[in-house]
Amino acid sequence: MSQTINGAGFRRLILNAAAAIELNKQALNELNVFPVPDGDTGTNMSMTINAAAADLRKLEDPSLEKAAGAAASAMLRGARGNSGVILSLLFRGIAKRLKGEEECDGRLWAKALQEGVDAAYKAVMKPAEGTILTVARLAAVKARIAYRENNDILYVHQAAIAEAKIALANTINQNPVLKKAGVVDAGGKGWLVALEAMELALKGEDVVVPEGAVVEAKEAADFGDFNTEDITFTYCTEFIISRENQLDPEKLRELLSSLGDSLVLVDDEEIIKVHVHTNDPGKALHEAMDYGSFVTVKIENMRLQHTEKVLSEQEQAPKIAEPEKPFGVVSVCVGEGIGEVFRNLGVDGLISGGQTMNPSTQDILEVVNTVPAETVYVLPNNKNIIMAAEQVDALTPKNVVVIPSKTIPQGVTAMLNFNPEGTNEENVQAMTESLATVDTMQITYAARNSDFDGHDIHEGDYLAIYGSALFGTSKDITELLRSLAEKVRETEKEYITIYYGADITEKQAQEAADIFAEVCPNADVNLLNGGQPVYYYLISAE
Repeated sequence: MSQTINGAGFRRLILNAAAAIELNKQALNELNVFPVPDGDTGTNMSMTINAAAADLRKLEDPSLEKAAGAAASAMLRGARGNSGVILSLLFRGIAKRLKGEEECDGRLWAKALQEGVDAAYKAVMKPAEGTILTVARLAAVKARIAYRENNDILYVHQAAIAEAKIALANTINQNPVLKKAGVVDAGGKGWLVALEAMELALKGEDVVVPEGAVVEAKEAADFGDFNTEDITFTYCTEFIISRENQLDPEKLRELLSSLGDSLVLVDDEEIIKVHVHTNDPGKALHEAMDYGSFVTVKIENMRLQHTEKVLSEQEQAPKIAEPEKPFGVVSVCVGEGIGEVFRNLGVDGLISGGQTMNPSTQDILEVVNTVPAETVYVLPNNKNIIMAAEQVDALTPKNVVVIPSKTIPQGVTAMLNFNPEGTNEENVQAMTESLATVDTMQITYAARNSDFDGHDIHEGDYLAIYGSALFGTSKDITELLRSLAEKVRETEKEYITIYYGADITEKQAQEAADIFAEVCPNADVNLLNGGQPVYYYLISAE
């Protein structure tokens, strides 16, 4: 245990925090009060920080600056959802303060925590109390007081944790929704989980992972750092033999072991199945013939495969499209029908994602870079994706403007107000102002039991959402559709569009449209197969 940390120590902090958040992911998800099936806090924070953990595992003995910078960069690109973006910003500020430093003591750590808080607050337009921001801010304030008492980094960090616990408990009193539900803020809890895991690292300990639990994000192998000379045995040889005698397969195992490596041999009363890497596949096959007839044989040259893989990856390396026009648009959506609507309206690129899986900043960046335009407008179509989208502009030479659409209908309306021949200022103003002209309704199901906003909700109930508020809950979807139609009639909207989801039949969708046509006889009702999962209906009224 040391009074300071270096690059290896910082790396351990992140790996511990990533493991702890992954292990507590579901518990964090369940703190979300609104019970809709969405990309929840725990999932988003876990995917964000595990992007950093994956990169840090590749670094051997990094400097403090390099470890902190790599973590911040990976989290920025891997950030998902508001909670993931804020988490990435906290570590971006920390990395900024640690730049140029070889070791971090208590004083520097306190300043780094504060720098992280400053970066996060700067990015949030209207910071609310009772959130991860509150917990992080008060913890950082306590850290600054603590280092004046003792410059040991562990002492300072423990002081921050103690204050974070108090701040987290108080989030119930700062947010009326949390107070009614009797839970603390999920993002704040996630930050505390990370801080406590980092404390273990400072003590020289690691997060205890239960047997069988998986905490590492799967990552693709980097073939570019692997040379063909590193391949000891050229041929991957696989075959199945139909057993025709009682010869002992263990003798075959011994022989094949002498011919190569990566041997796997399994057998039963009918077959012997073999996988081996060898430079002499002919000999392997010849010896195997003593045991019976071949059912299948496959031999592949791994050197050639590796070369082809590297060339393929080089060809597929991300490229930034040269501008061919002043403006382009990308949109986040899911569902083939909804995607087709956006394509028909002139969207250049689609980003798969939405309610059940928030795309990362990197996901959005990759699509933005394919658009042959100087300025690219991004339609997030979900309030939990807006912050991730806002990080893209700093990562590309293109000018990226986020139109803060919170729903698919808002995104469609924004596209209807997009003018390829207009100026940037005109487009931003027209598209943004149009968002307020459309009312959005959604029908989904309750992912968990909840008492929310006066509604006693049971898992599996249908939920109707009007705008951003819970409108009603019922076991009868027809009842909710009729109630929504009556609400639309009160607003005297003239155009109603119903996008029905993947779990709704065409007959059921037509019945829903008939309800709106009956209740709102003066409105023009349109029905489209959106194909979206999870949300049975997305309905817009203008």
